[in-house]
Amino acid sequence: VQLVESGGGLAPPGGSLRLSCAASGFTFSDYTMSWARQAPGKGLEWVSGIFSFGTKVDYADSVKGRFTISRDNAKNTLFLQMNSLKPEDTALYFCARVSREGFSYNSAEFDLWGQGTQVTVSS
Repeated sequence: VQLVESGGGLAPPGGSLRLSCAASGFTFSDYTMSWARQAPGKGLEWVSGIFSFGTKVDYADSVKGRFTISRDNAKNTLFLQMNSLKPEDTALYFCARVSREGFSYNSAEFDLWGQGTQVTVSS
């Protein structure tokens, strides 16, 4: 049972990156999934979440209008399209599985985490 993120890297301000999270070992389509991030010297911040069949999505105010979450249940993969990147988006980005039914903004309710992928926004 694991989550593996990829797609991070260095992007200029105003640039774009697409993160992926490959899930294995469980029935991916049964779970709400989330993205969270941790910037250097700061706490964990919830970024976005998506219901099991994508019928509901939500975003932190800090990324709303710039980031888009999606999923492909046939390929057991979660995505985060990040556009109009800002230096303050620099962080280690994690995908996570929500342990309970329904939506959650609380990382204490996330029971499976990936290892993270680093995003750095700098000119």
